[in-house]
Amino acid sequence: MYKINIIQALVFLSIVFGCKESFSMQARTAQGNEEKKEVLLIGTFHYNNPGKDAAKTKSFDVLSEESQKELNQISKAIKEYSPDRVFVEWPHEEQAELDSLFQLYREGKYFLNSNLSDFYLKNEIFQLAFRVAKDNDLKRVYAVDYTDTRFPFDSLMTVIKENKQSDLQKEIEKAIRSFTTDFDNKIEQGASLLEMTCFMNTAQLRQISNKFHTEIPLLAGDTDNFTGAYLISEWYRRNLYIWSLVQKNTTPDNKKVMLLMGASHVATIKEFIEKNNMWKTTELKDIMD
Repeated sequence: MYKINIIQALVFLSIVFGCKESFSMQARTAQGNEEKKEVLLIGTFHYNNPGKDAAKTKSFDVLSEESQKELNQISKAIKEYSPDRVFVEWPHEEQAELDSLFQLYREGKYFLNSNLSDFYLKNEIFQLAFRVAKDNDLKRVYAVDYTDTRFPFDSLMTVIKENKQSDLQKEIEKAIRSFTTDFDNKIEQGASLLEMTCFMNTAQLRQISNKFHTEIPLLAGDTDNFTGAYLISEWYRRNLYIWSLVQKNTTPDNKKVMLLMGASHVATIKEFIEKNNMWKTTELKDIMD
């Protein structure tokens, strides 16, 4: 009787797990057959150059005639790509203000204000995202930034100096200096807006950015100091919240969306997207060809 019960139990378990595996395979097949949503990733330098990043670079003249022509060309290419939503680096809790500004833009009144500060005049949100959204007849530009985080870079460098980690300090300073030099040289050589944007979105620069933001800081300090780990956790938190907001603001019928962010954010968010089998990415250079 005992042997019979064991055999019955084994048969039952094989049926249960067999069904579970079958359902799992069916779910994976259905998921694989479902069309992936697509994100047009545009990592950018900040057109108004507020000087808030660790790397201090020269300013680019986004208001020049050549840059304005290129912005129109970029927007035209994105119109052909036809995104259903445009997401930008603006605090998500301030969506109402962004809506008001975009409404003025749609009515052709935004740039009539002669008192616009550099930010409101030159920033990529107003120069590119608004242009794209209007060209695509979109009613809203979505704010998806999350700013309630910290990035204690100064504290990180203090910890490194206090622990006499000169090699680590030199590595960080070299990385910042190398990017700044390359960026400034391109501006001095007359690189166009499109060329600068493509430079900011190369695989090499994204790899360097992610190493700078998510790997190197872990080595700072002694075994009782986690300033670097905290900095990285805050960096991930901000970008995870951004990616969460992008998904939450995308409806089932939205097949293509555009994300315009600082290039370092895009470098990290791209890694999140690549781990999600319901999404895929495309690059600006691909739709400009």
